[in-house]
Amino acid sequence: MCRLSFRCDPLSADRELTVLSRAWCHLCHDLLDALKPLQDELGFRVKVLDVDADDLLEARWSEWVPVVLDGDTEICHHFLDESAVRAHFRRIG
Repeated sequence: MCRLSFRCDPLSADRELTVLSRAWCHLCHDLLDALKPLQDELGFRVKVLDVDADDLLEARWSEWVPVVLDGDTEICHHFLDESAVRAHFRRIG
């Protein structure tokens, strides 16, 4: 039986957030750790991109890392804003 609508929605498997990160960034590691319970609850995937591996990402996002994005939409940066993530998923359905 399905209890969480995000987990049961067939579209939820297609939901993916991108985290712009750096290997040596403790804030990035903290944000990813904090995002995991929300990921489990709301049923989305997380793709991690290393800004140092891409010149365009590094030029655009270097000072803001870590950043949580859905496509081109920034949800939060530096620290996880749980309410912003929840609001984002409510907004997109």
